[in-house]
Amino acid sequence: MEILENLFLTTLRDERTTRDQFRFAAAGLAEALAHRAIESLKVSMGPIKTPIAETTGFWFKGDVVLIPILRSGLALLPAFVKYFSQSVVGFVGLRRDEKTAIAQLYYCKLPKIKNEDQVIILDPMIATGGTAMQTIQILLDKGINQEQIMFVSVVCAPEGFDKVSKMFPKVKFIVAARDESLNAQKFIIPGLGDFGDRFFGTE
Repeated sequence: MEILENLFLTTLRDERTTRDQFRFAAAGLAEALAHRAIESLKVSMGPIKTPIAETTGFWFKGDVVLIPILRSGLALLPAFVKYFSQSVVGFVGLRRDEKTAIAQLYYCKLPKIKNEDQVIILDPMIATGGTAMQTIQILLDKGINQEQIMFVSVVCAPEGFDKVSKMFPKVKFIVAARDESLNAQKFIIPGLGDFGDRFFGTE
């Protein structure tokens, strides 16, 4: 991991971090992850003309579709909209039951996604993997191929990450840190607490 990503991640993990510091670090890390996503997307090449001469240009294959998982995924969205300014945005809302750790779908609004488009799912944490698997399956049920999908996250537990990546082996994953484990309450260790609560100031 790059030093800058480590610095931002340390701020996010520290329990002493204030809300404004947490938001600043989240925005910085989101930009770093957006850069990594750019490097992993498929591109096309072709001739373009400068004011002086012809040369070769590069552009993304198809449209880029951003899908933040509500609500924490919204924290990553501004950085990705900045770098993918022509992107369209869809939303998936999944709420985890704290007793069962099972996520329930409560909202889904997706744009039309073409076969050549590239889809980036945004969710800061992969714990049990349930939310990630449900979101990916929603896309697959709509005819989107695994090869079109990239999942971007801040931290993950190995239990959840391994489960999702084995079930969907052709989905690309970009994760800033793979943590140690899940505890008995299904929270990531060492993790960073509840990302949404710390970012939005709610409990």
